Formats: sequence, C-alpha cells, structure tokens
Amino acid sequence: MQNPPTQQSKSSSTVLILILIVGLLSGVAITGFLSYQQIATLRNEISSLKAEISRLQGFQNIINQTITLYEGNVSLTEIYAKVRDSVVLIYGTTSTGTVQGSGFVYNYSGTYYIITNYHVIHDTQSRSVTFSNGNGYAANIVGTDPYADLAILSVAGAPQSEFKPLQIVSSSTLKVGDQVIAVGNPYGLVGSMTTGVVSALGRTISEKYTGGFAIANIIQTSAPINPGNSGGPLLNVLGNVVGITTAIVTDSQGLGFAVPSNTIMREIHSLITSGSYTGHSYLGLNGTDMNYETAKQLGINVTYGWRVVYVRAGAPSSGKLYADDIIVAMNGTSIKNYDNLASYLEEYTLPTNIVEITVYRKESGTWTQQIVAVTLGQRP
Repeated sequence: MQNPPTQQSKSSSTVLILILIVGLLSGVAITGFLSYQQIATLRNEISSLKAEISRLQGFQNIINQTITLYEGNVSLTEIYAKVRDSVVLIYGTTSTGTVQGSGFVYNYSGTYYIITNYHVIHDTQSRSVTFSNGNGYAANIVGTDPYADLAILSVAGAPQSEFKPLQIVSSSTLKVGDQVIAVGNPYGLVGSMTTGVVSALGRTISEKYTGGFAIANIIQTSAPINPGNSGGPLLNVLGNVVGITTAIVTDSQGLGFAVPSNTIMREIHSLITSGSYTGHSYLGLNGTDMNYETAKQLGINVTYGWRVVYVRAGAPSSGKLYADDIIVAMNGTSIKNYDNLASYLEEYTLPTNIVEITVYRKESGTWTQQIVAVTLGQRP
C-alpha cells in the first residue's frame, strides 16, 4: 500500500511547474523581442532604400532638364546642330587693317552663295570664308546694297559638300515677343548661339555708308549681338532665317537689330544678276516726328505723324508737299512717325509708284486735312 504524498512533495511539484511556465514565457518574450528588432531593422533599411531611390530619381530629372532646353517645344541643341555648318566666318583685309564678320549659306537657283552685311565687306581688298570645319576659301563680291546693309559673296574653289544652305522664310509673320536665335562669330568666337525675343518691328537705323539715308523696316531683338555677329542669321524656332543680324547700340543692354528676311528675298535676284538693287523709293523730304509739344507750338491737336521740315529741290515731292505739312497716312496706312514712313516705303512701294499721302496743312491760318498724290522717285 502506497503512502499518500506529503505536503513537501506537493510544494516541490508546484515549484517545478512554475519554473517551467516562467521558462516558456521567457522564451516567447525573447523570441518576440528578437523578431521585433529584426522587423524594425528591415523597416529602417526599406525606408533608407526608398529615400535613396527618390534622391536618384530627382537627380536624374535635373540632369535631363540641364541637357535638353526647349523654346516653344523645339530643342535649341537640335536647332544649333541643324544650322551650325551653314554659318561661316568672313575675314577681310582693308587698307587700314582687318575685319571679321559672319555670313550664311544660301542656295539660289542651284548655285550656292554667302549672304552677309554690306558693312562687313565694305572697302575690303580681299576676303575669305571659313566654314565650321575650319576649311577656308577665297571669296568674291557678287552684289551689294548699302541702303539695306546687304552683300552677296561667292566662294572660289570650295567643293559642293561644304555648302549646307539655310532656308529663308517671310518675316511678315513675326510678332513682338516671338522667340528668335542668333548664330555667328562674336569677337571671332566661331559658332556662338544666343537667344532672345523680337523686341520691336519697323525700326530705322543709320549707317555711315548710306549717305544719310536710314535703313528701314528693321527688326529689334533682345538676343545678345556683339561685334563679329554682323551678317549672321537671325532664326525662328524652326531654324529658318527671318533676318540678318546687323547692328548694336554701343553700351546698350539687350538692344540689337536685324535686316528682315523680306528685304533679302526682295533684293537677292537683283543683287546676284546685276550686282546692285535700285528699288528704294524716294520722296526727297527732311522732317521730324510729331509730339505733344510740337503740336502745341503749331496750334494743332494732331500729336502724331511726321512733320515736313524741308523739301529738296527737284525731288518727287517738290511742288506737292511743303514745310510744316504733317504726314499722317500713306495709301490709307497710318503714319505715326518716321519709322512708320520709312518702313512703309521700303516694304510696300517701288520707284514710279503713285502714293496717296494724307497730310494736315495750314492754309489761311486754318489746319485742314488733304490727300496729295506723289509719284515716287528712285533714291539717288
């Protein structure tokens, strides 16, 4: 017969059970703690990887924006690659030294020519044209027009592969604010490109080679232009020629000028076939722009237009227009100043055309509006 368990043995069994329970709980706790640490570590590593990926993606976006710049959805790098081999460096020697300028290749009826400014080759005794690949050739003058600051050159001995002509398009569609691009050789820095906008249209500028006559219907642009750019192309955002960079205002910031492409297209046939252009209309007047103060002095309420100061003897306007006449329209087109007058004559008229000029004229102390017909002459 077995003896019943004693109180001591019961206590020992309870202790053992408690030890086992505590051990199990400790194991679970330790295992949970380790698992939590591992999960936390993994989460930290994932967060770090996400941050690194985001940083790399941001860097990649910056690189793409730096490499590819767009003007009106057109890549400037693509335009430059398209036109750079068409722009040339022109080098000339004169009796007093040397000159440098720019020009560009144009295909006229299957023959390649270089278009540039008249002032680039004025008084040069010899000239050369150097292409973007460094190959240089002698150049000859084909035709010139100082009144429009245009010149056409031929290149002697160059193979046809050197010539990569640009396309000339109408400048009539240009508007103030349009993006434009100038490519040339400022200070001899070959193949430089700058960008800007059309700042104004229908300007007039003066050159010392024009005998006192203004060069009319000029494009004003904010594209940086420097000495050596003269004769280079002014391009639209498709890489087509809309003008020829021609002049800057000394000490100005962002004030350059270009001969419009319409002038090139109007004159190029005559320049190539005859060596000159004789289509500049002539009125034979000197005058000044109207303004409020002048109108007040003259006793008239018209504050715009062009006031005639002097009519040259024997000129087309002689006997038709008189000093103090105020020209306010030509063939119905408003004339606000000399820029308007000169640009209209250049763009829309030829010698022998009859134009109807609207003027205010003072007769017997009273200002009246009159229309005077004048047959235009050829600029002497």
